[in-house]
Amino acid sequence: MVATKKYIYGLGRRKSATATARLYAGKGEITVNGKPALDYLSGNKTYLAEITDPLALAGKQKEYDITILVKGGGLAGQVDAIKLAISKALVLEAPDLRPVLKKAGFTSRDPREKERKKYGLRSARKKEQFSKR
Repeated sequence: MVATKKYIYGLGRRKSATATARLYAGKGEITVNGKPALDYLSGNKTYLAEITDPLALAGKQKEYDITILVKGGGLAGQVDAIKLAISKALVLEAPDLRPVLKKAGFTSRDPREKERKKYGLRSARKKEQFSKR
């Protein structure tokens, strides 16, 4: 029989990225796809700070170990998806945090997606140069 630790689950999406976050009781370690968060984010401390924003706002940076699985999209979209997943998990754990996180804009999904290319055009909206004569 395998002993399982209790965790809180959150799902976040942004552009074409999907992130699932599991919050375990712990001391503040964050792993993304099996790697330490800073390694996964190519050493970008700005992205790391953005991921931990919901925890910082709630004052719970050192209370949870977080395991994140993220797929699809680029790094910026993945970071926003992770942030939303962590926020949703925190709201499940402590519903009293919802107004604080909502005011900061961490509980809503950014609905903007890439627009599809249309036939006859170079990209979604770019056209050939117009020639009057």
